[in-house]
Amino acid sequence: MDIILACSALGIVAGILAGMLGIGGGVVIVPALIIILGLQDFPAESIVITAVATSLCTIIFTSISAARSQIKRKAVDWDIFKKWSVTVVLGSFLSGFIAGWLPTKVLEIGIACFLLTVSLIMLSRWVPDPSRAMPGSAGTAGLGLFSGTLSGLAGIGGGNVMVPLMVFHNVPMQRAVATSSTLGFPLALVGTIGYAISGWGANITEWSFGYVYLPAAACIAFFTVVTAPLGVALSHRIPAATLKRGFGAFLLVVAGRMLFHAL
Repeated sequence: MDIILACSALGIVAGILAGMLGIGGGVVIVPALIIILGLQDFPAESIVITAVATSLCTIIFTSISAARSQIKRKAVDWDIFKKWSVTVVLGSFLSGFIAGWLPTKVLEIGIACFLLTVSLIMLSRWVPDPSRAMPGSAGTAGLGLFSGTLSGLAGIGGGNVMVPLMVFHNVPMQRAVATSSTLGFPLALVGTIGYAISGWGANITEWSFGYVYLPAAACIAFFTVVTAPLGVALSHRIPAATLKRGFGAFLLVVAGRMLFHAL
């Protein structure tokens, strides 16, 4: 398989989904890269953590494109953004070091189980208590730290964690997607720095920067930036209920594929 061609196709799909669902594209990029790298002459013990780190690196660029489109549409909840930005970034930075300590299979199974849980919640007819709102300062800080750490460990840019959490607290789906997309930039940037530092000296390949595999990152990032605005436009044309079910169904497929690969 030609890695450039594979990563180009991956970037197109991930960019559209990133803009449409506010997921940063990581739920596509991580499992797809695990497959792509596995078909190359790549050290087996480094495939999962490289896929996670490389995914976060691409999300730096995807999130800029998606966030600009959401900001122009005035869809971002800036109050949530301000409350979450610091702790989300802190959690994301720490994730690079935590992932380096975890066994490969534990990391992959953990990511899959989390995505499976989120997908089942989003596919259910569950409706949040209408009186529930975002918590106070301490609770909000805790949610941000949790979101940043888990997102960094999974290489998923935050949307899969932050969107369900905001919906749970009665933030409208489209507004949650927009806010998640905007928070994705600082989360991905600092998370990538964490993976670069924690993987420094690992010498996985000559094209690796820490745990980040540069050729795949560059190729995927280019195509996600080009196609993310299309996904944003689609997100504002699709009803919230349909968007929620589509989000859940997609995560269910991804989680199942990752569990199958890990087990």
